Amino acid sequence: MRVIIFGASGMVGHGALHACLRDDTVTEVLAVVRSPLPLTHAKLRQIVHADFTDYAAVQDQLKDLDACFFCLGVSAVGRSEKEYARVTHDYTLAAARALNAASPSMTFVYVSGEGTDSTGKSRQMWARVKGRTENELLAMPMSAYMFRPGYI
Repeated sequence: MRVIIFGASGMVGHGALHACLRDDTVTEVLAVVRSPLPLTHAKLRQIVHADFTDYAAVQDQLKDLDACFFCLGVSAVGRSEKEYARVTHDYTLAAARALNAASPSMTFVYVSGEGTDSTGKSRQMWARVKGRTENELLAMPMSAYMFRPGYI
């Protein structure tokens, strides 16, 4: 199984990365990162990439993947809705579209959050943005799963 991970330098992504590296059924792990991870492993390959809204330059490296763990994210604290949505929504959907085009049979796993509001009516900005992101992922022609951890 070939897996791709976004957010491998963060707490959740780091855990997903190490779990995949220990799993004998995972043959390759691609980590899409802004700067190289301080880790080497026989199964790990890193794609250093600057623009998380455009994957045209690396599209050929996204073929034949089986699963994606999208763990990339930021806190909403101190951010405007536009800033938060750029990372939470725009980065996620850009990756999902690129992966769906290159590996249409893959499974996309999105780490969301407890309290996410898929109706768009929440008073909490982060809950609306995450809900919109989930809704758009679920509307795509791919297998997508949302995880809503309650506390990290």
